[in-house]
Formats: sequence, C-alpha cells, structure tokens
Amino acid sequence: MSDKPKILVTRRHLAATEDRLTADYDATLNTDDHIMEADEIVAAADDMDALLICVTEPMDAATIERLPDSVRTVLTLSVGLDHIDTGAAKARGIAVLNTPDAVTNPTAEVGMLLLLGAARRAAEGAAMMRAGEWTSWSPRQMIGKEITGSELGIFGMGRIGQTVAARARAFDMTIRYHNRTRLSFEQEKSASYYTSVEGLLPSSPFLMICAPSTPETQGFLNAERIALLPDGAIVVNIARGELIDDDALVDALRSGKVAAAGLDVFNGEPNDIHPAYLELPNVFMTPHIGSGAERSRAAMGDMLLDGLDLLLAGELVPNRVV
Repeated sequence: MSDKPKILVTRRHLAATEDRLTADYDATLNTDDHIMEADEIVAAADDMDALLICVTEPMDAATIERLPDSVRTVLTLSVGLDHIDTGAAKARGIAVLNTPDAVTNPTAEVGMLLLLGAARRAAEGAAMMRAGEWTSWSPRQMIGKEITGSELGIFGMGRIGQTVAARARAFDMTIRYHNRTRLSFEQEKSASYYTSVEGLLPSSPFLMICAPSTPETQGFLNAERIALLPDGAIVVNIARGELIDDDALVDALRSGKVAAAGLDVFNGEPNDIHPAYLELPNVFMTPHIGSGAERSRAAMGDMLLDGLDLLLAGELVPNRVV
C-alpha cells in the first residue's frame, strides 16, 4: 500500500506534469479527460488528500460540503477563483492553491494578439483568403485601425494588466487605466490613472478588460458604458466572459459603435456562447487560450505541486489563497 499523498486529478495535463504526479504521488488520473460532474468528483475523492481541478470543475459550497474529510487541499490550474467557493473551503479547513504568476506573460500575449487581430481585421482577412475571395489589391481594401501611437484604456491593472501595458508601450501606445486602487509611481510607469471607469472610457479608443470576475465587475461592459466609448472603439476581453453584457456588445458591433472586438473568454463557454459572435465578421476570437503556452502551462503544474509539497511539509505556501 502506497504511503504517498493521494491526489485526484480531474483533467489531463501536460506529460511533464503527469509524470511528476505519478512519480511523487498516489495519483488517480482522468485518463479520457471527460469533464467530471460534482457527484463523480465527490465519489472519487474518497480517501484522497488533495484534488487537482480546473475551471471546468466548479467547487460550489454544496460540493465542498460533500467532500470527504480526507480532502485537505484543492489545487486549481488557474489564477481566477470564481469557480471555487473559497469561504466554504475555509470553513471546512481546506487549503486552496492557485497559479497567480505563471499565466501573466502568455495571457498578456493573447491580449496583444486579440488587440492586433481585432484592429487589423484579421478574422475577415483570413476568411477572405480561405474562401479564395482575395483576387486583387485595392487602396480601400481591408482598412483597419493602427494601434501604434494610440491610447489604450486598461480596466484592471493587476499583474496581467501591467504586463499588457508594458507590451503596448512597445507600440508607443499611451496607457490609461482604472483599478480598485492606484498603482505606485514606479508601477504606473507614466500611465494615467482614472478614479472612475466612466472617466476612463471616453478616452479609450482601444479598451482591454483585464479585471477579475467579482460581483462588482460582472456585467461591467453594458450598454451605458459602451455609449461612453469613442465611436469605432476596439474592445478586447482577456478576463472573464461575465464582465461583458453580450447583447449590448453585439448591438454595438452591429451598429459600428464598436468597430471590432477581440475575445478570448465568453459567457457560457464553451458550448453556449452568444451565437452572434460566431456570425459577426468584426469579432476576432480565440478559445480561452490565455495560459495555453507550453512553458507557462508546465509552470502552472509545477507551482501547484511545489505548493502542495510545502503544505504537506508544514511550510509557508506563497500561492495559497485560503
């Protein structure tokens, strides 16, 4: 009988992460990578010391309450915690670990990809090429918006927002931002702080949403706030889908109030996103790939397992949330 810590792994991971799991722990892997429902997780968690989950496995209060007493730790392969009731976990004495730093650079990269793709009409251009419709060149063909030297408004200036700002400065963009708290002078690096998001929006021909999902930020980009944007603005979301009122954004994309959107996250993802996003030519989309780079995904796995090792040794865990 193994004396290694027992861990239930709810999804497939990179080979390096799974190799470490099977070498260092008594790991139960989800070999076919199906999405495990709450009942299955609770049953499979019997006698487990830890769970390694993803955003596809919500841990609400009812699920956490049903977990066996053996479960003392939940590791989530994410920065966001909106799929976990951390209060319920704390009440049960269950530690929760996440991956705050490992996803910063790749998510910022996807933000710039979406910003450029939306601004330069990449989805439309690719569709034209694949359909064999590019038959000539014209001075008025596929005219997009140039980001170089433009103003970028950032809603949410945490690690990812600050990294986006650093990348955008390479395009000589002027950075403006709203955050719950103002950054220090050194962190701002000449970015302009707006005390209200309503003040930020009129000065944001390009808007990047980087804020966490909280009760206060859900539905942030609604019709009233879209109306405050400059006509023909570009909107990018690398945060969470629920920060956008889909109907309001779709209306703005159809009217031209918003010229284009770059979206990596969606309400109802992956199977129930707003159907208009699939039809509108001025939406440039990626399937929630913010952290989907090999180096960062491997680092996420190592961060969680390093944290678990520290926790089991009774040491301080830097990425422990509760």
